[in-house]
Amino acid sequence: MLLGTVLVLLVLGSAAPASAHAALRASDPEAGSVVETAPRHITLTFTESVGLLDDSFRVYSPDNRRVHLEEPQHAGGASDTARTELPGDLADGTYTVAWRVVSADSHPVSGAFTFSVGAPSPTPPAAPADHAEHPVTKSLYDTGRYLAYIAAALMIGAAAFIGLCRPPHTSPLRPALLIGWWTLLTATLALLVLRAPYENGTSPAAALDLSALAGTLTGRPGLALLTRLALLLLTAAVLVPLARRSAPRARLVIGAAVSVALALTWAAAEHASAGIQVPAAMTSSVLHLLAMACWLGGLTALLLTLHRAKTPPPPATVARFSRLAFVSVTVLVVTGLYQSWRGLGSWSALTESSYGRTLTAKLAVTVFLLLAAAFSRRWTTLLVTTEQAPARVETRVPEPVGAPGGTPEEPVPDGPNRPGTPPPPDHYRRALRRSVLAEVAVAVVVLLITTVLTGTLPARAEAEAAEAPRPQVAGLPGAEAFTIPYDVGTPGGRGTVQIQMDPGRVGENGLQAVVFGPRGALTFVPELGISFTLAAKDIGPIDAKVTDRGGYWATSDLTLPLEGSWTMKLTIRVSELDQVTETRQVEITR
Repeated sequence: MLLGTVLVLLVLGSAAPASAHAALRASDPEAGSVVETAPRHITLTFTESVGLLDDSFRVYSPDNRRVHLEEPQHAGGASDTARTELPGDLADGTYTVAWRVVSADSHPVSGAFTFSVGAPSPTPPAAPADHAEHPVTKSLYDTGRYLAYIAAALMIGAAAFIGLCRPPHTSPLRPALLIGWWTLLTATLALLVLRAPYENGTSPAAALDLSALAGTLTGRPGLALLTRLALLLLTAAVLVPLARRSAPRARLVIGAAVSVALALTWAAAEHASAGIQVPAAMTSSVLHLLAMACWLGGLTALLLTLHRAKTPPPPATVARFSRLAFVSVTVLVVTGLYQSWRGLGSWSALTESSYGRTLTAKLAVTVFLLLAAAFSRRWTTLLVTTEQAPARVETRVPEPVGAPGGTPEEPVPDGPNRPGTPPPPDHYRRALRRSVLAEVAVAVVVLLITTVLTGTLPARAEAEAAEAPRPQVAGLPGAEAFTIPYDVGTPGGRGTVQIQMDPGRVGENGLQAVVFGPRGALTFVPELGISFTLAAKDIGPIDAKVTDRGGYWATSDLTLPLEGSWTMKLTIRVSELDQVTETRQVEITR
């Protein structure tokens, strides 16, 4: 089940770009404006606080050359702004500004706009392609986030089950605690390493850049991940040995403190940290995550106890978990209603926004989870009632009055075959195992949808973004994109290459190529070559000099000097002996 949901997450992660949650509210100069004198700064104002990257601004001159900029900063220390200083010798014409920042809930957001100095250019520079994310990096990052949720639920829920439900045998739960701890530690390390490529929209290979990693540790998401990592190490090295030597109540206090601290590392870097009512939202987020962990992680602990304990858990343990689950569900409903209101903004958003539709799907699956929980609660009640009932004694059928002779009285066994006799406790235990297993299976789906929901633009922010200036360059064409099939004539030697040119105009261009195999999956080839020839002017071939960037091939130094119909030649080598060449006509304009 876990493997299947992770694969689904990988498909979802590569199907569409993640929505970010900061919207551009205003720019100075304004988008599309014409100013008399060259500005000294470009200032952007967003709907929420944003984090800055080394490459947060890219400005292109009227002749499509990149303008040298100073390091980006927050304007006047305001966290919802981004500013960069321009050189003092800007020529007249139209300039394109491409920007990229990280919103307060850790998702990158980017866009572009134009402004003109003196007068608009006859042929303004095209906006560079908005590479919001790298598909492989996004898939890996989303998988790490999902595994972190699973691991936190397992570790916190198992610990809560041990401390609050007090099973007599805890040995079946120790592997769950260790698996949860190690998985959360590994996922957190992976997220920390992948954070820089995720923010910059680059391949996973960029994670090897130590300077980028150092920059990650100064942002809020990076600090939250680093804090989570430190908490896990502190728990293993100090708090667990301390708890073993402490009284049960002290253990509960230590476990609760660690759980709240871990939950805060999510709340500080997700939806709750941005938008309206941040303190209330972060409190609600912490309670929501802890209630989820106590319920869903506790379910897994109960299932392990029912299946692997040497002796069945006593009814008191099951009854305690039933009460814990009821409290957890109540907290989930209250906090979930608040978070839904905060994210939606209106009832119509339930059907008119991606956030609302994803939330509706989560609510629908949660209904099934509650139905399974109702069955579990029913079996728990019957199990407790049966165990607490006094043991039945063997009863005898009295001899009918006036019966001749003394025929011996036959005992009537008490059991499930006797009318009116309740089933034995084992019957309810088996039913409880089945219902709890169903709860765990549905809970995994709920966690999957929750992970997708945290990466979806809230409807309230979407509506606010719709009212803000569009982060696009009106009237300018976007990047050119091509899909070229290839077939070398060997088994597994078929596929497609998706190529994107940025901006696909005369002058300096960027080029990215992703190779897909015969089943549409990303594949890796030992060599890929791309060149351009303009036969009408006898120019070329010009080698694009694409290099392997760890999952895709790219270059940022392709210069096409003239407009016209260029022939793009693509050479794919899939092995030491097998390669094929394909061509495609590409129209390059000014």
